[in-house]
Amino acid sequence: MKKVLLLGDSIRQNYQPLVTEKLAGRAEIIAPTANCCFAGFTLTCLTGWLRDLGTPDIVHWNNGLWDTVIRFSEDGAFTPVEEYVRTMGRILRELKKTGAHVIFATSTPVRDGHANQTADRVKWYNHSVLPLMLREGVDVNDLWSVVYPRRDELICDDLCHLSDLGKELCAQAVVKSIEKYL
Repeated sequence: MKKVLLLGDSIRQNYQPLVTEKLAGRAEIIAPTANCCFAGFTLTCLTGWLRDLGTPDIVHWNNGLWDTVIRFSEDGAFTPVEEYVRTMGRILRELKKTGAHVIFATSTPVRDGHANQTADRVKWYNHSVLPLMLREGVDVNDLWSVVYPRRDELICDDLCHLSDLGKELCAQAVVKSIEKYL
C-alpha cells in the first residue's frame, strides 16, 4: 500500500479525514499533526516531518493562505510574493529528494469580507507559483477552481474554512488527484 503525505494548512486539515476515509484500504495517509501554516514554516519543519512520518510515495501539498494574510497593514502580505515563490521552490526541491510523486494544490479562496485577506490576493499567489510547478513537471490540483465559483456555499461563516460540502468536494478532488498514482 502506498504512503500518501498530505501537507498543508487548516484547509488540508478540513478535508484530511474524508480523504483518509475515501482511500482506506488503498493508501496509508500520513500528515503532520501541526497546521503547516505559511511556506516558511513548512520549509523549516519539513525535514523533521519527513523523518518522523517516513518516506512517502505520493505528496499532496499546498501552502499559501497564511502567506497572503495581512497582519500589519503597513507591511502588506505576510510573505512577499517573490519570497513565497522562492520558498515554495525550496520545499519542492526537498520533496523531490524523497522520490515521491508531488501534487501541488492551489490555495482555496476566502469569501468577501474577510478582515485580513482577499480572494484576489490568494489568486495572485496561486498564479505566481504555478509557472514554477509547471516548469518542474508537478501535477496541479486546482482546489481554487473547485471552491471559487461556489465560495459562498463552500466556505463557512468564518469566511476562510470549508463548509461540510466544501470539505466533501475538496476531498473528492484530492482523492481524484492521488488515485492515478496508487
